[in-house]
Amino acid sequence: MSQILNGKVVSNKMSGTVTVEVSRFKKHPVYSKFIKISKRYKAQTSEQILEGSNVVIESTKPISRDKKWKIIKVLDSKV
Repeated sequence: MSQILNGKVVSNKMSGTVTVEVSRFKKHPVYSKFIKISKRYKAQTSEQILEGSNVVIESTKPISRDKKWKIIKVLDSKV
């Protein structure tokens, strides 16, 4: 079973690769306050995707040392 995440493209400067930032809220164990946590993933792409676009990424077998995700859908493109 593959994992699917939604995120925002923050860098498209590499060829065939984009950096996607995925944000989520986590509850602090002591203070019960929600904290925004962000993590960046490198994802494989075959098309040119602009920075700021919202995308859906899916986990795959390792493509390179850092790339283990691929883009399956572009939700909205910033033009």
